[in-house]
Amino acid sequence: MPAQIYASMPFNHAKADVILRSSDNVDFRVFRLFLSLSSSFFETLFDLPQPSEENLTDTEMKDGLPVIPISEDSRTLDTLLRFCYPCSLTKTPSLNHFAEVIKVLEAAQKYSLDEVESTIRKALFKPAVLERTILSAKYSLRTSLVPDWFEEIGMITSTDLLALWAYHQKCGKAVQTLKLSYSWIERHYQTRAAAPWIFSNCNCPRSNTIRLLGQGHLIWWEEFMESTFQTLKEKPCAQTVHEAAERTIEEVRRRNCSSCSPNIATAMKPFADLFAKKVEDLVSEVDLHLTY
Repeated sequence: MPAQIYASMPFNHAKADVILRSSDNVDFRVFRLFLSLSSSFFETLFDLPQPSEENLTDTEMKDGLPVIPISEDSRTLDTLLRFCYPCSLTKTPSLNHFAEVIKVLEAAQKYSLDEVESTIRKALFKPAVLERTILSAKYSLRTSLVPDWFEEIGMITSTDLLALWAYHQKCGKAVQTLKLSYSWIERHYQTRAAAPWIFSNCNCPRSNTIRLLGQGHLIWWEEFMESTFQTLKEKPCAQTVHEAAERTIEEVRRRNCSSCSPNIATAMKPFADLFAKKVEDLVSEVDLHLTY
């Protein structure tokens, strides 16, 4: 067994009356009174007859104090105990990493630390945290509807996972409304002269399927729009548009069209910005329903 080490202040006090040992073998010298006042679990535990060096039991003793093994690691236990101690002895711990916060919250529930649990829940649902939650949900739109496995998936409930999938699907459907009518493009350019790269009189194939501003457009632009909308079903975000635009720029350059190839980057990037902005606007109107 690895050698035990003592935790840092204030959990190394010489007058402490019990030792809590973390799963990674860090010993916390603590005061029963503070834990009993914070937790009915510890209050009941410490009301039981306690072992001593004179009254030998199966309980391990160290420095004359009983050692109580705890299943939590030292980082989680340190944070949990700081919530139990008076503010004159230690600062309220910061809650910066979501994975660690979940561990502390679960430990607070396990040991009936009701006030600690309440404090952590309030911290989780501060406006800034909720904003990050929504931002994370929007970031997930960059991946497919069913993403690869990731470690943090174990931190959310099946209900919230379904809500996230539903949000993803709703966003995918919302951006498809841009395909129903290209009036948003016509409002922006207003005349064919403002977007000559879509209607070039070069030798590139021209489409008769979709008409924009009263004239058939080039097939490579139609293919860009069709493939982008298809990908947006799975990844409804601005990044999808920009990535598709970059691929189209490279494809058109390889055509070596004297009209389209030299100017494609200059023309497509502003259009991609317009397209991406429309996608973001529609996604922002979709509500994310998570349980708190």
